[in-house]
Amino acid sequence: MNSLKIKFLGLTAIILLIAIGMTTWYNLKTQRAMLHKLASEHGRLLAETVRNSIISDMSNGRNDRVVHILSKINSEPTIDKIRIFDETGRVLLSASDEEVGDLVSTSELMAYRTGNFAYSDSNAGSNLFSTIIPIYNAPDCYACHGSEKRVLGVLNLQLSLDELTVMQESGQKATMTASGVMLVILILTITAFLLVYVDKPVRKLVLAMDHAEKGQFDYARATIKSSDEMTMLSTKFNFMVQRLRETMESTVKNERELAITQEKLAHSEEIQSMNIALEERLKEIEYLNINLEERIEEIEEANYRIADLASELEEKNMVLSHAVDRLQALHEMGLTINATMELPKLLDKLSQKSMETLGGQIGYILMLNEMSGKMTVGGAAGVTDPIDNQMEIPLKPGGVSHWVIQNKQPLLIENVEHNREFSKMSRLGFIRESVICAPIATKDTILGTITVANPVNGSEFNSEDLELLSTIAAQASVAIRNAKLYEEQQHTYLSTVQAMVSAIEASDAYTHGHSDRVTRYSLALGRLMKLGDQQLKDLEQAAILHDIGKIGIDATILHKKGKLTPADIEVLKLHPSIGVRILEPIKFLEPIRDIVEQHHERFDGKGYPRGISGHEWRIEAKILAVCDTYDAMTSDRPYRNALPHTVALDEIKTHSGTQFDPAAAATFIKMCEEGLLPE
Repeated sequence: MNSLKIKFLGLTAIILLIAIGMTTWYNLKTQRAMLHKLASEHGRLLAETVRNSIISDMSNGRNDRVVHILSKINSEPTIDKIRIFDETGRVLLSASDEEVGDLVSTSELMAYRTGNFAYSDSNAGSNLFSTIIPIYNAPDCYACHGSEKRVLGVLNLQLSLDELTVMQESGQKATMTASGVMLVILILTITAFLLVYVDKPVRKLVLAMDHAEKGQFDYARATIKSSDEMTMLSTKFNFMVQRLRETMESTVKNERELAITQEKLAHSEEIQSMNIALEERLKEIEYLNINLEERIEEIEEANYRIADLASELEEKNMVLSHAVDRLQALHEMGLTINATMELPKLLDKLSQKSMETLGGQIGYILMLNEMSGKMTVGGAAGVTDPIDNQMEIPLKPGGVSHWVIQNKQPLLIENVEHNREFSKMSRLGFIRESVICAPIATKDTILGTITVANPVNGSEFNSEDLELLSTIAAQASVAIRNAKLYEEQQHTYLSTVQAMVSAIEASDAYTHGHSDRVTRYSLALGRLMKLGDQQLKDLEQAAILHDIGKIGIDATILHKKGKLTPADIEVLKLHPSIGVRILEPIKFLEPIRDIVEQHHERFDGKGYPRGISGHEWRIEAKILAVCDTYDAMTSDRPYRNALPHTVALDEIKTHSGTQFDPAAAATFIKMCEEGLLPE
């Protein structure tokens, strides 16, 4: 059993068996995982769909449809059981009336309490997959259920996996059969390949070798064309046999000549002469060896020089790579600072990116107030204690920024211990070790300074770091200037539009100060409803400009003292849409257009101009609608006197859930009752 082909076939069969076996095992494992994943996702989606349908029907008061939904779903062949039980495990609703009031199994109750909302199970020989989804108590359900109850019920859906299991077993059989057939085909193919392309050519070569061994050179030839390699091997073999034949013939001839020569060299003089010649040849060989050693030394010296050149080249490559990294960092910095126009965010990003780019522990930007001659923190990164951006830092000797501003040039402090001129403790609450600082300036005006302190690797900053920070400061000065111009432009736009609103209100004594009051009410209500900073900013701008569209309404309708006709009302309803068209060219007011347009929409979808309902209504517009209506009711109008505060609150409470968003209305009433309504 020492045959190479037997060993090759055996090893190949083992490798194929292992590979196909592992592939088959992985496919079977993947099929099981896919079955579990399919059942999990199908059960979850179906359960969530059923839960949403149940919640929708119950919130609309159609409780009788819940049992109908459960019965209809339970009629599907893949659904084994569907029911709703409470947190104690008692069945509240089920497709089967007999099951109502029973207790669910301990395993199902424990699965819910442990948060295992999707798991496999078996019942009476059937494979099942259970999905559990809690039905949480929501504000819409408070009418029928108390708000203190967090979970109204638990939806339990059981899917039958019998059909999927049969499909999996069929797939497993097909996979095993295909793997076996593939293994047999591969082994037969490799066996045929060995016999045709390896074994048969080798036999021809062995036969030719036998002829060569016996000296039968005329028959010692092998012509093989089964492959390029075998063709080259047979050609080389034939050439070798031919050379062997020629060598043997030459050897026989040389032996004959040597015998004749030996007879001629029988005399001693001839032998001595040959010895002398041999010694001379040995001396020549020694001389050649010496020359060879000298050449080897020269080659070694050349190798050393090549190694030195390679070292210098590697050092230059490292310098070049470092320069490329710095350029890449500057490019990323440029992308970062050009991505925002809001000055506070810009300064924070500049501080963070500068610290990361230069590998510092702390980075910050101080902005110079030309009027007071003091500095404030514009942005900071890496500082552990909270920074008060309104804190003023005086320019005093010993401060890094004081030196930079006074000398109008960047500063490198490799080690503060060696520079007693500067204080070791920073006003931002950290200890300086190694610091670089550069001025942020436009032409001859110093805007502030940018500083990076204390490298994270414990080393010291160098002149290259200072040069990079100076480049970043140059970029920052342009970005800060652009951000300030952008803020000034926004302020100019907003002031212009606000002046237009004031002009509208000034023309009518009844609406004078309306926008200011609505703005104060809206901001107070927005803060109570936990709106974010950006939402409060949008709400403030929208409240100021919510009636800008009245510019396009005829003044006779706005100031009409009698009752408005239906035609007048339809014209007046156009002012939210007109306001959106007025604000459309102003790019930075884009986030508030929807709020301005929606401030006369209603929770029940009967408002104008679009008639959207509560879930489509922006929270800022919901707040604005309550505050706008309250101020309108408590202010004098040409056609009526102002309503009392209590009457206005009763109106808001009465129309909560129809005209007003319930949460916004309830919070506004609570704010008024607690005396938090701004004057």
